[in-house]
Amino acid sequence: MPKTIYDTRFLVELYYSKEEKTLSKIKAEKTRKEKHISTITIHEIYKLTLAREGRQTAQLRTALLQADFKTMPVTTEIAKASAELRHKYGISMADSIIAATAQTLKATVVSDDPHFQNIKEINTKWI
Repeated sequence: MPKTIYDTRFLVELYYSKEEKTLSKIKAEKTRKEKHISTITIHEIYKLTLAREGRQTAQLRTALLQADFKTMPVTTEIAKASAELRHKYGISMADSIIAATAQTLKATVVSDDPHFQNIKEINTKWI
């Protein structure tokens, strides 16, 4: 089974979407075995949850993410690849780190963010 790395927007949909059809597909996708997230995704989800639901929920949610997904650190190799992608495509630091992590892992990015679809060095999909 191919490796996947999940963008923050996938998790935002999981936690905050009101559309049952989307939630059903997301929950099915979440049962995969080779699931990865970047540490930058932990940062983004913690920050968003902290603002919306408070520190206790942010701590619990990110602990559950770390238990459910293999968390990929930002290595020197990923940092350099991220800078290259950011320079080439003019994307945010977070998106470039997630894309570089996918590139390094040879993984598919699961996201509905159009930025990822423009990056030729990676594969993307949305559920």
